[in-house]
Amino acid sequence: MGWSGERRKVVVTFLRVLLVLLAVVQTTAFHGVKLKKQEHRNAYATMMYMGTPRDYEFYVATRVLIRSLVKLQVDADLVVIASLDVPLRWVRALEQEDGAKVMRVENINNPYKNQKNFDKRFKLTLNKLYAWKLVDYERVVMLDADNLFLQKTDELFQCGQFCAAFINPCIFHTGLFVLQPSLEVFKDMIHQLETGKENPDGADQGFIGVYFPDLLDQPMFHPPLNGTKLDGQYRLPLGYQMDASYYYLRLCWRVPCGPNSVITFPGALWLKPWYWWSWPVLPLGIQWHENRRQTLGYAAEMPIIIIQSVVFLGIIVMTRLARPSISKLCYRPSDKGTTLIRTGLKIIAIWSILAAYIVPFAIIPRTIHPLVGWTLYFLGSIALSSIAINSFMLPVIPVFAPLLGIFGSLLVMACPWYPNGVIRALAVFGYAFCYAPIAWGSVVRVVSRLQVSLEREQFFPRLGESSPPSGCNKLY
Repeated sequence: MGWSGERRKVVVTFLRVLLVLLAVVQTTAFHGVKLKKQEHRNAYATMMYMGTPRDYEFYVATRVLIRSLVKLQVDADLVVIASLDVPLRWVRALEQEDGAKVMRVENINNPYKNQKNFDKRFKLTLNKLYAWKLVDYERVVMLDADNLFLQKTDELFQCGQFCAAFINPCIFHTGLFVLQPSLEVFKDMIHQLETGKENPDGADQGFIGVYFPDLLDQPMFHPPLNGTKLDGQYRLPLGYQMDASYYYLRLCWRVPCGPNSVITFPGALWLKPWYWWSWPVLPLGIQWHENRRQTLGYAAEMPIIIIQSVVFLGIIVMTRLARPSISKLCYRPSDKGTTLIRTGLKIIAIWSILAAYIVPFAIIPRTIHPLVGWTLYFLGSIALSSIAINSFMLPVIPVFAPLLGIFGSLLVMACPWYPNGVIRALAVFGYAFCYAPIAWGSVVRVVSRLQVSLEREQFFPRLGESSPPSGCNKLY
């Protein structure tokens, strides 16, 4: 019996120790060690590199792209091919906050950088060739940062060795293509670079287009046919609607075409969707920002937005309070030397008005939401215009006429009832044609009012006098 009691104590002690060890192991497993990510057969990949004035903007765009895929719970890994000079804090954000796998690479030397038609902003785009080194995956969808996913497109992984969407009958776009990773293909591409293979634009678009010259004749996906099986491969028909420098990429896979799955914005450099001024020039740009609002947010830009708003409001208040003091200034009669001064003041006044409409574009954070960006732009333009209005005693409405015209054009472009892009463009041109006489009339009125003010000697104060003389001109 005593032995039985002793054994019971041993068993109880053992169980207690075991429970403690299990608790420690569980705590360590879930709090001290990161669980390994689930491995997938396929991957969505994009790339990041440094060396342009827009590095931060493309970093934000890359995160929004990754988050759009995470939100859809795609059945694939998310890979970012990042050059070694990408900041570590950006890499950590992509890995820890966005759930992406980051592949650090050395920049591929671009042998075409000295050819005549080369655009320097494409110097490092050949890093996209590293996608063929992702041999852990069966298929990779390679993406530029200016893509936004609205629906799952995992059917893309059923393509052959290389698939791409054609932007015209002869050229496919490398902003979105599908490939089968292969070290042999990657090595051959590098060899072709070193031997000076022809490249019409010196960038990835031209090189990959020349490397796969017969894609149009291959049984891969492109506009013809409707999901028929050929030689063991499927064709994936794509529908396009070109409009305002972007296109809808409508993916169909042996089923009737549904809503657009991917929005690609391959247009002009300064009309990418993350720029606040790109909407409503690009109508679908607002969807990009809505996706960012729901995923990444705008916390990084908010402090400077608040500071600029306070500064603009302060300028409006200060210039308004200073106006009575300005209007009481007294001025001396004209002399022979004032003609040149009048001309200089006229130029300063005109340029100050122009600056009021240009400066906000340069100082407002580029990647904020369009509604916030345009609101801050109008506030900034009003604030800077008020300096010219109160300093040169100009009429308010004519000075603000361009601002009213810009606001009207935004309303015309943002109208959601246009049946297509052609009608929308005609509406914008029609509005511009109708508003042009109003804008010209406001310019004439501002210049004439400025001329009258200068002829009344209003900008040449009498110096060395303690009190205003009789008969002096006043500004009202």
